[in-house]
Amino acid sequence: MGWAQESLKGARVLVTGASAGIGEQMAYHLAGFGAQVVITARREKVLQQVAEKCQVLGAPKALYIAADMANPSDPERVVKFAVDKLGGLDYLVLNHLGSSPFTMWDGDVEHTRWLMQVNFLSYLQMAKTALPTLEQSKGSIVVVSSLLGKMSSPFVAPYTSTKFALNGFFGTLQHELAMQRSNVSITICILGLIDTDSAMEKVRGITNIQAWPASEAALHIITSGATQQTESYYPWFWYYGCLIRDWSPYFRDMSLRNLYKY
Repeated sequence: MGWAQESLKGARVLVTGASAGIGEQMAYHLAGFGAQVVITARREKVLQQVAEKCQVLGAPKALYIAADMANPSDPERVVKFAVDKLGGLDYLVLNHLGSSPFTMWDGDVEHTRWLMQVNFLSYLQMAKTALPTLEQSKGSIVVVSSLLGKMSSPFVAPYTSTKFALNGFFGTLQHELAMQRSNVSITICILGLIDTDSAMEKVRGITNIQAWPASEAALHIITSGATQQTESYYPWFWYYGCLIRDWSPYFRDMSLRNLYKY
């Protein structure tokens, strides 16, 4: 175990979107490192099973709270629960997502409005509520974002809009906290396609883009947060993809479109 993982022993961590996929895998990694975890998602029975496994893996404390981030009162309620039960907070890991179809935009503005609440505004609400206790603990906010918040791609207009918003807001907040000499760090994790069940179901038959393991992505996110990186990429090579994306816009766009069947 590296020093970054060693530093997580006893840390108080809230992980959202933790009933499946990357969030579930983060909970298991954190438990193995000896962190105290509070996990949240909508499905209470599944959360209970994940929390029980976390205890088996070594978490000194593993608690759960069911919540729907589309409900404007739930983000604050979840953070207050975690702070109360753990006696504070060292890491806020924002990972939850609302479901969105993998298809061309059909003009549904209301779905995009709903998705902005779940994928973006709830992140802001949780960060606002957690900042005072994170300031005291010299803690961190870890934001799970996407490559689709760096470059636009077909079939994901509502989802992409939320990820661009996340990158813009928390990138700005990084500057403002640094200018205020805050004790709180922010890590933005940019992920490529990850092999979660939900992601694979959506892209099946539409693209052959390589998907990467959720467990490895989860470990990357945790390590990036523990080392207080400003921004991190998984897989790593997408960092260079973002660097060169504007060198030749025509070929970039043609290459992106050719990755999908339509």
